[in-house]
Amino acid sequence: MTKILLCCAAGMSTSMVVKKMKQAADSKNLEVDIQAVGLDEFDANLDKYDCFLLGPQIKYKLGDFKVKTDGVGKPIAVINQMDYGMMKGDKILDDALAMLG
Repeated sequence: MTKILLCCAAGMSTSMVVKKMKQAADSKNLEVDIQAVGLDEFDANLDKYDCFLLGPQIKYKLGDFKVKTDGVGKPIAVINQMDYGMMKGDKILDDALAMLG
C-alpha cells in the first residue's frame, strides 16, 4: 500500500484535499493511505510514509524538509497552487504517484 502524507500549517486546510484524493484513489481501485498533518508533526512521520506533499502556503519549508526526506530517500514536492485551490484530488494523487515512479 502506498502511503502519502500531506503537510500544511496546521493540518486542517489539507483535510479536504485528502478527502478528494481518497475519492480519486477509490475510483481507480488504488490502495493508498493518505493523511494530513501540521508542520509540527512532519518529523515524526518521516519513516511512516512513501512520499510527502506540502500545501502551497508552506512552500517556504520545502528546502528544510527536503534535507530530511533526502536523508531517508523519499520524495517531497509542493502541491500545485491551482490544483490545491480547486481541490483537484485526482491530479494531486497522480502527481504524488508519479514522484514514486
